[in-house]
Amino acid sequence: MVQATPLLLVLFLALGAHGISAEECSLTGSWINDLGSTMTIASLDANGDFIGAYYTAVSATSNEIKESLLLGSQQMGPDQMGQPTFGFTVHWNFSDSITVFTGQCFVEENQTEVLRAMWLLRSHADKRENDWNAT
Repeated sequence: MVQATPLLLVLFLALGAHGISAEECSLTGSWINDLGSTMTIASLDANGDFIGAYYTAVSATSNEIKESLLLGSQQMGPDQMGQPTFGFTVHWNFSDSITVFTGQCFVEENQTEVLRAMWLLRSHADKRENDWNAT
């Protein structure tokens, strides 16, 4: 049985070294959250689409945790003012679940780049009656 996870849990990722303008937040680079999970995004294309890798430090499965592919998109509109919104999906290759993240990239007063995101994990349900417990 899958344990329910609160929908409104916030994921906080603090950026490693970057080398870009202090007023503009960029998703590219290596990120680590307060639980030790890591994410790497190599580059964004002209549409704001990106691929990367996510390694979670926490899991409800007893399977060996493996780095997993992430696919996402960043909003590229002029109204983003250098602090863009984004979303990405992680297809976990060590379990039967998928997680979606959505959030925004911020530049803090001390010029640190921070991602604030929320996530939703969906596991496989063996039958429709168990659907309530799978997200």
